[in-house]
Amino acid sequence: MDAPQHASRSGGVVATLALAGTTAAIMQTLVTPLIAELPQILSTSPSNATWVITTTLLVAAVCVPVVGRLGDLIGKRRMLLACSVPLIAGSVVCALSSSVVPMIIGRGLQGMGMGMVPLGIALLRDVVPAQKLSSSIALVSASMGIGGGLGLPIAAAVAQYANWRVLFWGSAVLATAIAVLIWFLIPSVPAAAKGQRFDAPGALGLGAGLVCLLLAISKGADWGWGSGTTLGLFAAAVVLLIGWGAWELRTADPLVDLRTTARPRVLLTNVASIFVGFAMYAGMLVMPQLLQFPEATGYGLGQSILASGLWMAPGGVMMMIVSPLGGKLTNAYGPKVTLLGGALVIAAGYGLSLALMGSAWGIMLAIMVINSGVGLAYGSMPALIMSSVPLSETAAANSFNTLMRSLGTSVGAAVIGLVLSQMTTSIAGRSITSEGGFRTGLLIGCGIAVVSAAIAAVIPAVRNATPGPEKATSAPAPEKSAVEA
Repeated sequence: MDAPQHASRSGGVVATLALAGTTAAIMQTLVTPLIAELPQILSTSPSNATWVITTTLLVAAVCVPVVGRLGDLIGKRRMLLACSVPLIAGSVVCALSSSVVPMIIGRGLQGMGMGMVPLGIALLRDVVPAQKLSSSIALVSASMGIGGGLGLPIAAAVAQYANWRVLFWGSAVLATAIAVLIWFLIPSVPAAAKGQRFDAPGALGLGAGLVCLLLAISKGADWGWGSGTTLGLFAAAVVLLIGWGAWELRTADPLVDLRTTARPRVLLTNVASIFVGFAMYAGMLVMPQLLQFPEATGYGLGQSILASGLWMAPGGVMMMIVSPLGGKLTNAYGPKVTLLGGALVIAAGYGLSLALMGSAWGIMLAIMVINSGVGLAYGSMPALIMSSVPLSETAAANSFNTLMRSLGTSVGAAVIGLVLSQMTTSIAGRSITSEGGFRTGLLIGCGIAVVSAAIAAVIPAVRNATPGPEKATSAPAPEKSAVEA
């Protein structure tokens, strides 16, 4: 490994990659304060305006595993720089847009740059000293949550007090700054899988399957879960993903090595990631609505969009505080214990939210606890993955894990959204989500967090040659010897 020669630069590397992850997350939440105004801003229908959000999700899902594999093949620094280009271009296109089509194109370009985070996490294994690796992984991995927590109130403030285009010009400046920092501070490391072939058929198959699956999940509520379009997309996703899996098992240099992914340690970590992603997003969907619902309902807290974002912001700060503690916990007891503890903390936060949902202070406290658990869990997942795969698959494996988290948030959004839309009450002739609907959403989040803890509990420990707690920095003996050979 090249960690010793880059040790003196590791602080700048970690800071740059954490800032890159935070910026990517801010871009994802950028349009949230504008959702209600998008139809008017873009002179389009509400259903067309939702594509501004959906497109980023779909493009990111397709591009993240491809970017991860290319990072292994041609170099992670090169791909980090490549990811910054569509982030900048997409931000500029959105800032200049006055209609829905260019806005969708710009948001799609922004989605192409979301592979920065798994690439950055994989790069840490190459350039950060072993004693700093766990805490560095935890910070960079948690940066997506930090950006989401801090980005929402910032975006709400800009949208409320300035022109909405300022949001996108600001993101263009941030993305440009990230590109400059990557150019000057990120070292070039030899590609671990150099010489292997890029699996273009695998990339197309996975992309097509994911588009069908995520499109059905994200638009099913609008189109109808029993509609021919939704069911057809689910059926196409099943066929395409099964065909993709068969191809990946046959090809010599797969996009995702399913044999590695099927190892119990990797497989269970990825399954737990889906549930943690679901659990995280349940609160992000329920609590802002509780804060913003009118007080006349008896359970809403009557906060503005900006005030709601400010009440949620300490959750992002907690992820920043907790992530280095998670790294120390991983060093002491292994990433499995950190993941298990994180999932249980998330569940405790939901329990707290059910008791304290009647006040803004209570919701703020609950989201701080939930996000603390998310910070622990998100920081441990890459450590579990990287301790179980060879160096030549680090970026691809991390990208696949990121994809599993995104799949969990998409399913969570669909399920919680369905619950909130079905459990309603009528006030002044208007149908709105009932208190029971919000409580059910929080209970589901709690239950899913408990399931993720149960999955984490059965993840097998890594077998080390020497006794002691499992280490996030070690690879299993067979893969390690193969790489070193």
